[in-house]
Amino acid sequence: MDFYDEIRRFWDADAAVYDDVPNHRPTDAGELSAWSATLARLLPPPPARVLDCGAGTGFLSLLAARQGHKVTALDLSAGMLARLASHADAEGLGVDIVEGRADSPPPGPFDAVMERHLLWTLPDPAGALRAWRRAAPMGRLLVFEGRFGTGDPLARALQGVGHLLGRLRGEVTGHHAEYAPELLAALPLADITPTAVVEAVVAAGWPDPWLERLRDIEWASRVAQRPTARLLGSPARFVVTAG
Repeated sequence: MDFYDEIRRFWDADAAVYDDVPNHRPTDAGELSAWSATLARLLPPPPARVLDCGAGTGFLSLLAARQGHKVTALDLSAGMLARLASHADAEGLGVDIVEGRADSPPPGPFDAVMERHLLWTLPDPAGALRAWRRAAPMGRLLVFEGRFGTGDPLARALQGVGHLLGRLRGEVTGHHAEYAPELLAALPLADITPTAVVEAVVAAGWPDPWLERLRDIEWASRVAQRPTARLLGSPARFVVTAG
């Protein structure tokens, strides 16, 4: 199996429904404000040259562009990038779009590299982190991840209940499908943890990693949920910064 082709096909198909899930592309004003404040605090002052790896439909790219940064959005999926381009055009934002693998970024140099929920789906996350360091040798790294219940039976069960309730209400609650078991088995960080992320960042040569729980984003996301979904809990979100 060519894992990269399999991953590309999955996200090309997912592009049609990805933005319909609130966790994927938040639209609540409070949650957007929390994300904007976090980016403003962690990114270098604008206008910085920012590389968004696994940019998808552009949630982080657009936030950074609104703050005056010069953003390059990199993604494997042409379908996801088409959505990003549409969003950017609708807001009149300039974002450079590059289709390609996360471990083969544009040469830069960039002032910052960021990603959101990407490392878990990379066959070679260590190689990608090393490539990002080469693209931003004097820059900053922002790794936004979360614990979404992959390896926790209770969290996985609660997540399943939440998805069932959402489907009964006619909501899109996840992706168009699930990754094939053989693909998941080939992903070193499929069950991502903060410790594993920090270890991978250090091994890739990024200095001074800092782990932070994103409680303000968690709180804003929980407030934006329906009451029934709120009772089922929210995934823990964290960021690892370095450089």
